[in-house]
Amino acid sequence: MIEPDFHAGHHPYAAPQLPPAPHQDAVDVVIVLADAGLTLTTLIPMEIFQAAGTLWDALHGVRPAPRFHVRLASLSGHSVQTPYGYTLRPDCSIEDIDKADIVVVPGAAPSRALAAGHPPCLLSWLRLWHQQGACLVGLGGGVAALAEAALLDGKEATAHWALMPVLMQRYPRVLWRTDYALTEYGQILCGTGVHAAIDLSLYLVEKFCGRELALRCARALALNLSDTLHTNHAVRPLSRPHADQVIRETEDYLRRNMHRDISAEFLAERIDLGVRSFIRRFKAATGHAPGAYMQLLRVAAARELLENSAAAVSVVSTRVGYSDQAFFRRLFKRHTGLTPSAYREQFGNSGKRHRAAVADSGGACHDPPSQLSVSASGTARSDGR
Repeated sequence: MIEPDFHAGHHPYAAPQLPPAPHQDAVDVVIVLADAGLTLTTLIPMEIFQAAGTLWDALHGVRPAPRFHVRLASLSGHSVQTPYGYTLRPDCSIEDIDKADIVVVPGAAPSRALAAGHPPCLLSWLRLWHQQGACLVGLGGGVAALAEAALLDGKEATAHWALMPVLMQRYPRVLWRTDYALTEYGQILCGTGVHAAIDLSLYLVEKFCGRELALRCARALALNLSDTLHTNHAVRPLSRPHADQVIRETEDYLRRNMHRDISAEFLAERIDLGVRSFIRRFKAATGHAPGAYMQLLRVAAARELLENSAAAVSVVSTRVGYSDQAFFRRLFKRHTGLTPSAYREQFGNSGKRHRAAVADSGGACHDPPSQLSVSASGTARSDGR
């Protein structure tokens, strides 16, 4: 029997002379442990979230700054058995959790995942954190718990292929997508299994902490990322979880209208609020003032264009809504640390192919970090409001 000693505060990558310095805005992650839970879909998210802000820094002699606070929680607080005889020891019970930004429900053995009736305490606990705005992540058989909690009704979702026939029959109100490896609907994300655990974990690192940190995390873990994440949906970059549906709709509106110059006054009028009230409510929900948030959307869209297209920088600037190219270049460099041209050289797909060709021919080069490429668009005002 193996009993791993996992603790959120312990980071094995940190050099002794450079102890981790917890980030003051660390994202709280809870990974639910249950008997017959599959080990990989439990440990992969934990490993990736723990590595964010630590592994890359430790490898480069920089003091690690953990960006995620990860806890393992079982239903009772007691250890659980995996299908293969391993024992996993939690940090606490789910009832001890008082803060959660992300909740992960890992996969389970098929017999467990398809068993009729998940524990009522788990279902009510998942509903509670969904109501409080946490991101809920179901992996493989873990999606069944979200479905039984009625959190997937009317939403697109996916799960492990072997479970789909039963899940489709048992939960007909869910819009099951057998053709998707990953789905995102609001604050609920579903994945099919092990590869999805990797992709969704890195996706959430980017969503909560930004592209650069996600790139470094992926590179440090020697991960190659597919394009699965952004094939079927777009995301709100850097928006923390919240339950304000009116502000969520405003965020969606901004993503759909990237090219337009939209003022805070216009946004406030759309939802029948005064400008000051709207700005306070938007910042309370997203963590950003409307203007700053909209700039993040445009920079994210510009990054994707620079990574995946050959469009001139001037064209990219116009497409994301900035007619003043000089302003766009300054803004882009302030957010990324690189000029648009330098960013394309380092992270663009054409640049990667060129460097790979040089390496194949015997030339010296270094591959760029593996990339997350998540579609994002929006609209921004340059006044930061």
